Amino acid sequence: MDIKDIQNLIKFVSKAEVSEVKYKTKDFEITIKTPLAGSEVAYAQPAVYHTAPQQVAAPAQAAPVASPAAAEKVEAVSDDSKYVAIKSPMIGTFYRKPSPDKDVFVNVGDEVSAGKVVCVIEAMKLFNQIESEISGKIVKILVDDATPVEYDQPLFLVDPS
Repeated sequence: MDIKDIQNLIKFVSKAEVSEVKYKTKDFEITIKTPLAGSEVAYAQPAVYHTAPQQVAAPAQAAPVASPAAAEKVEAVSDDSKYVAIKSPMIGTFYRKPSPDKDVFVNVGDEVSAGKVVCVIEAMKLFNQIESEISGKIVKILVDDATPVEYDQPLFLVDPS
């Protein structure tokens, strides 16, 4: 197994969101551990956030203060249903600029076409350019600059019309 194979294996493990992988052949053995096992709470919070509106809506008597917030979130989701989300293909840190001294890739109201770079995600000291898979107009940027993102997390909302 050469260095490129090891690097590809590391990338695969980081995308798979597992805490440990062991790979063994008759003359080679490698163990890759990720910080996922030690920081389960950090990765569990977004999952709780996605299910929270459903849980709050069902026991309305238990949390009457949270019910209006849940209703607002449901309305926001229905308003955004005509838009298509550009999602993160990996775990990492989201950046709107290619470097601190450069301009942002896209702003709200900008037209994007398929293949246009919309942001950069840093994963394991590698900066990966994220390209739009659809053409349309950016209506909303869902992530703040220099914040962590998860796999399949929506980054932008695009109006494809």
